[in-house]
Amino acid sequence: MILDQLKNLKSYAALNPRIGQVVSFLENTDLAGLADGRYEIDGKDVYVTVGTYPLKNPADAALEAHDNYIDIQAVIDGSEGFGWRWREHCTQPRGEMNTVKDIIFYEDRPSATVTANSGEFVIFFTDDAHAPLTDTGSDRKDVRKCVFKVKK
Repeated sequence: MILDQLKNLKSYAALNPRIGQVVSFLENTDLAGLADGRYEIDGKDVYVTVGTYPLKNPADAALEAHDNYIDIQAVIDGSEGFGWRWREHCTQPRGEMNTVKDIIFYEDRPSATVTANSGEFVIFFTDDAHAPLTDTGSDRKDVRKCVFKVKK
């Protein structure tokens, strides 16, 4: 897991060559003016979903993980908490991996939390279980963000 400012995302492009496509998209897009929806950047290899999402009580935010995609979650407006746990330490799956949606949920609780604010991003790799959309205790109860899916 990585937490940093959006202006530094290009520093991580060496981790996966497709991250550079996310950097180019961000450099050439007015995020504040972007309508909600899904945008393909490189077909199914790199795409982004933009939206405003309600935040959850931390106890209600389930850990999730992916086999085929790295998540880059960039906060456009607001503040969002994320629970985190090494995926290999998750022992209580909620069913099987949904291979169509590339997601599995866990009953396990996070072992750490981080907060991303406007202009920041979090990268979750396939070995990171993460619980997004966690309320950080601010007055605002939603967050506007981009969720980039990057084929590993």
